[in-house]
Amino acid sequence: MSDTEEKPVPSSTPVVPVAPSAKPRRRSFLRYPLMLALPLALIAAGGWYWVIGSRWASTENAYVQQNKVLVAPEVEGRIAEVLVGQNQIVKPGDVLFRIDDATYRIALQKADGAVALARLQVEELRTRLKDAELKADTARNTLAFQTVQFGRQDKLRTTGNATEAQYDTARHDLDLARQAVAEAEQGVADTLVALSGNAVIETDRHPSVLGALAAQNSARLDLERTIVRAPTTGTVSQVGNLQTGQYIASGSPVMAIIDTTSAWVEANFKETDLSHMRRGQPAELTLDAYPDTTIKGHVESFGGGTGAIFSLLPAQNATGNWVKVVQRVPVRIALDEPTSLPLKAGLSVGVEVDTGFVRPLPAFLRTALDTLGIASTSEKLAVK
Repeated sequence: MSDTEEKPVPSSTPVVPVAPSAKPRRRSFLRYPLMLALPLALIAAGGWYWVIGSRWASTENAYVQQNKVLVAPEVEGRIAEVLVGQNQIVKPGDVLFRIDDATYRIALQKADGAVALARLQVEELRTRLKDAELKADTARNTLAFQTVQFGRQDKLRTTGNATEAQYDTARHDLDLARQAVAEAEQGVADTLVALSGNAVIETDRHPSVLGALAAQNSARLDLERTIVRAPTTGTVSQVGNLQTGQYIASGSPVMAIIDTTSAWVEANFKETDLSHMRRGQPAELTLDAYPDTTIKGHVESFGGGTGAIFSLLPAQNATGNWVKVVQRVPVRIALDEPTSLPLKAGLSVGVEVDTGFVRPLPAFLRTALDTLGIASTSEKLAVK
């Protein structure tokens, strides 16, 4: 090797020997079935949901409802005492508040006096009737005597043993006796009319006494109504509107009681969900306040119209810019049995109603399932 020839510089990087090329691995035979499994699963899940999706009608636009009783006094006056507090639990008959009863006590005393006076007047009428009957008997006796006297004077006048003056006097006395009888009998009739045509009528059955008794009962009732009591079991609300010394009018609501003994759910379903919904169908209720508890219920009734019909300002659809909006119909859901949960009016509820309706499978799927000897999914669900 010549001196001018360059020597190769040794490299510091080790040389890796090249391995002989490996044979290509055989593709797994499960690759294509796995690729088809996902779309088939999606199709099956979608078909299953399409079949049973129409069975359950659900809505979140539902709320617990309870009867709200407005308490209004039946008499007017000033509040003397308030005996309940806000959110207090009351039972029927519990005293809520009292109204000053001084005026009503005086009115009752007047009514008592009117009853006593009416009874006294009936007794006086009975006494007057006896006097009138006695006068009538006396008048009849006098008439009988004057009739005999007139007959004697008439015979004496015929035989010439009586003067014309004596005859005229006898005839005049007879006329006076007849008039006295008529007046006495009229007095008896007038007194009987005052006694309602019944001489032996009971005192408290006389019309004037009945009227006085009615006024007395009304005054007593007004006095009792100065004590306002709870009409039902429930929770007292809006007590802050009632203050001692406040003057309240008759029939003016002053507080409210939420009736805890009655509870139901008002669910506002879309009109498209009502096609297969019927009374008595079972329902499952889930309250937002108690999400871990499911309450059983059933469809009790349907509202008479959509919410738009009963709104304060209903929509006017006869316009050029009308847009179709799915309407909602209130459906009343009754609870199958009382629950221990403290239900409150206005709580949000999720409602699912089992309508029992299952969409039939398409004809080609039913044919394929029948060919394979597999019962239709919809038929199985319908049996359940």
